[in-house]
Amino acid sequence: MQFTVKEVAAMVDHTNLKAYATKADFEKLCNEAVEYGFKSVAINTYPVKLCRGLLAGSEVLTGAAISFPLGQTTIETKVAEAENAIKDGCQEFDYVLNVGKLREHDYGYIEEEMSRMTAAARKAGICCKVIFETCYLTDEEIIEAAKIASRVKPNFVKTSTGFGTAGAKPEHVALMRKYAGPDVEVKAAGGIRSWEAAKAMIEAGATRLGTSSGIKIIEEMKAAGLE
Repeated sequence: MQFTVKEVAAMVDHTNLKAYATKADFEKLCNEAVEYGFKSVAINTYPVKLCRGLLAGSEVLTGAAISFPLGQTTIETKVAEAENAIKDGCQEFDYVLNVGKLREHDYGYIEEEMSRMTAAARKAGICCKVIFETCYLTDEEIIEAAKIASRVKPNFVKTSTGFGTAGAKPEHVALMRKYAGPDVEVKAAGGIRSWEAAKAMIEAGATRLGTSSGIKIIEEMKAAGLE
């Protein structure tokens, strides 16, 4: 598989989810995203309004992380947070599913949560991504969550927050790609810090990459002559 710098840049959600990020950090993030042609900036919900303003007139989307990074809030709270982020201008959101309920195999709860979050996104005409946090899950649990997604049809299923015990793995991306169905894309995130790692995720089936190392990845591609 051959990829151009432009193609890979357009897969990158340029990320800063740090608790101590400041206005200057978000200004830098947005400027870099525009310069490199990244797909979006991935941020917590508080700076959504700021970043949407900073990105006005560009093609870079403003993304919001919901119930981040634990997912241990009620469905009602997640929906309310998503709706507030939408009001502030987010153009897509990534929410963390209730990992504990998935590990309990309460698949009905996971489906209800996913359905309501996906409905909130559809109502606003924006993209919904569901974070599994695969480092805490068995292959069976990943498969079951992906099967639920194949019915509910969020825009993406996503591997990780980057705040768990491990990040994205190509084998988990491949499982999600296999079972989520043709209408749902896969986002790999967590620990993707090189072009080699990014390429492995894309080859496994990811069409979006969540990373704070997007610039490093693109510069490595350029150094390798992959313009």
